[in-house]
Amino acid sequence: MSHDYRPGDVLLLECPFTETAVTGVTPYYVSVRWPWLEVDPQVENIRWNGRRALPTPAAQEWEVFRTQPAETTLEPGDTCLVGVPATTVHVHAVHRFDPPLATGMLPRPASYLEVLRQGETHDPCLEDQGYTIDPAGGEPIRIELFFRPYAFLELGDEVADRNGRAWRFDAAWNWHPFEGGQSRTPTWPLRLITRHGDPTPKQAEEVARATAAGSHSDELERWSALTHARPVAYQQ
Repeated sequence: MSHDYRPGDVLLLECPFTETAVTGVTPYYVSVRWPWLEVDPQVENIRWNGRRALPTPAAQEWEVFRTQPAETTLEPGDTCLVGVPATTVHVHAVHRFDPPLATGMLPRPASYLEVLRQGETHDPCLEDQGYTIDPAGGEPIRIELFFRPYAFLELGDEVADRNGRAWRFDAAWNWHPFEGGQSRTPTWPLRLITRHGDPTPKQAEEVARATAAGSHSDELERWSALTHARPVAYQQ
């Protein structure tokens, strides 16, 4: 479900390779019959043809789904496999749709994860940088939560740091001090002030224990080692 994921999550993606047929080839794309999704008959203004175009290296586009054999070796009428090899990504944004989004395909997505590949830092000047995944869609993508920075906090938590400053946690790299100021990150250890009201003793103890040692920099260093990227807030 979409609420299981949040910006900053590092995920491991994988989808079993499934047999399909090649329907078209150009220098930049290979079209295959998509073996998992169905046409949505109730959407009249979007007529999906049951195929999907996968980029070749010449297209210089990132796509998590690949073919076996490689796209550059295929011809129309060939049989191939399509799937997702083990791929590490990090979540840039989570989008939710109520009602589910009409795309011309079934099932209709109730949410999308916008992810970036290893080595890629989000650039707000680029419109189509991320790749979207329906975490509960018809494609049998296995999604493993590999690492979540600040896993002991929930979005919207309010904490006090070692210096007594109060902060609101909106994401791992998105902190807001109540009184303003220059510092953009809290100093550990942290004390949980509110979580949907007064925190329970167990919740407060978990945050105190998790931040008794270490620092915000440690969370960032571990995240960067896995993603080979930098959070937007840390771009110079």
